[in-house]
Amino acid sequence: MFTIEETNEMLDEIADTLPEPLFRELSGGIILLPQFKIHPKAVDNDLYILGEYSRSSIGTLIKIYYGSFARIYGNASREYYYEQLRRVLVHELRHHNETLAGYRDLIVYDEKRIAEYLARKAAEKKNIDKSRECD
Repeated sequence: MFTIEETNEMLDEIADTLPEPLFRELSGGIILLPQFKIHPKAVDNDLYILGEYSRSSIGTLIKIYYGSFARIYGNASREYYYEQLRRVLVHELRHHNETLAGYRDLIVYDEKRIAEYLARKAAEKKNIDKSRECD
């Protein structure tokens, strides 16, 4: 498992490879938080939030949840862990830049993924209920 310090170093390394204009108006920067975060629509506490783009009256920032990464990718290779960190950071930067441009494409995509997750969970529950009826 990677420590929070190692994860922070990887995150800094990833951010340094990305074009500077992507970070414009990201006043709060990128913060790595120690906790994990469960998505509010999680059915069995099995849907973790890895990162969030946050806007408030005091500015904009990207939150990355170390605890969520540790729970999901704690035993992954360094390369895979690094790539997942990169994927999440780029995803959140896209939220930031789409918000600046007035687009909602990624928000719609995320909502669709949550709907797919909920449909899958409902189907799983239905299959479990059916199998119990047969017992």
